[in-house]
Amino acid sequence: MFSHIMIGTNDLDKAKSFYDNLLSTLEVRPAKVDGHRIFYFTKTGVFSVTKPINGEPATCANGGTIGFAANSPEQVDKWHAAGVAAGGAPIENPPGIREGAGNKLYIAYLRDLDGNKICAMHRMPN
Repeated sequence: MFSHIMIGTNDLDKAKSFYDNLLSTLEVRPAKVDGHRIFYFTKTGVFSVTKPINGEPATCANGGTIGFAANSPEQVDKWHAAGVAAGGAPIENPPGIREGAGNKLYIAYLRDLDGNKICAMHRMPN
């Protein structure tokens, strides 16, 4: 649905290490570095992290969440474990099934090193 998602960071090297480790669990290749930005390219879209170009500190979006698609509940668990090991903070409930609007989702949430809310999600068969 989206062409790309870009979030801010105050430390590009730490963000690259965090997201390289985290997204490798979803079979995403390490970031390509472009000056003050890093890019992850996939068949379904682009995720990018940048140092703010206005020179002000990066902050996380209040109420925002970025979701990464996973192929299985096991991949969600691996994503969550890699994120915590790389310095991310677990938030909300532990990884598991969430139900609503007739859907069953296996989902896990983290805050990245700059406080952005991210999740991995697998849509369970009905």
